[in-house]
Amino acid sequence: MSFSIGGIMKISLIVNKNKARALEVAASVVKELSPLDVELLSCEDCPVPDTTVKATAEDAIRDCDIAVTVGGDGTIIHNAKFAATYDKPLLGINLGRVGFVANIEPDETRELRKLITGDYRIQRRMLLEVAVEQNGVERRFTAVNEAVLQRDTRSNMVDMSVELNGERIISYRADGMLFSTPTGSTAYSFSAGGPVIEPDMRCILLTPVCPQALSSRQVVFGENTVLSAKVYPMSDFSCTMTVDGQYHIPVTSDDTVTVRRSPKELQLIIIKEKNFYTLLNEKLKEF
Repeated sequence: MSFSIGGIMKISLIVNKNKARALEVAASVVKELSPLDVELLSCEDCPVPDTTVKATAEDAIRDCDIAVTVGGDGTIIHNAKFAATYDKPLLGINLGRVGFVANIEPDETRELRKLITGDYRIQRRMLLEVAVEQNGVERRFTAVNEAVLQRDTRSNMVDMSVELNGERIISYRADGMLFSTPTGSTAYSFSAGGPVIEPDMRCILLTPVCPQALSSRQVVFGENTVLSAKVYPMSDFSCTMTVDGQYHIPVTSDDTVTVRRSPKELQLIIIKEKNFYTLLNEKLKEF
């Protein structure tokens, strides 16, 4: 880890103020780290006392050496695109119900001292690059969990296909289909009946959402696969491409959606080693 100019480590503290105990846990983080040789950053959306306040979370993550989020997995996913863009390692403190991506719990903030000593490892997670081409213009998005091509709530089931190297390989008549990373295999894909994939594996998972045909199945592709998706018009046709629940792009039969491995990676800090399958069993018991 190379620190900022002057040798002082900068740690950004991104807090989801809508979570119960968020400010209490943030104060505990400051209490643990402020006596050490670090500068703490936060943002105007949720300024934390005794920190340097930046305009946005993106600014705070861009200017730090390590990013720490206080919230649920959604808080991590929302800020992961900034961490990946600026090549910053990220650690999540779990205040959510599940917490598959977060590494420590609110009562474990003392573990944050390991950020200073370097007593942790980095786990690199694969991301997806999702491109939507409309009228000759391409827009690109980064997905940490998944990209979902789905019907409008007022529409009927939609006919969709997936092409590989220009050849149609899969067709679904369904409410939608989703492309997920291994990280996202325990999110929407899991709810849609997809398999659980170890998060540090590298592949693209395709899962249909409520398919009409009982024979419709999930497919796992290699990390270097480039997939193109199309939808086909119907009487009440309306579809949306949603990326990590943050971006919502209307899609028509004239548009093409391309999904591939992103050149960016998410660096997650692992302070406490946890067996993924033990964690999975523990979390599923909570529901």
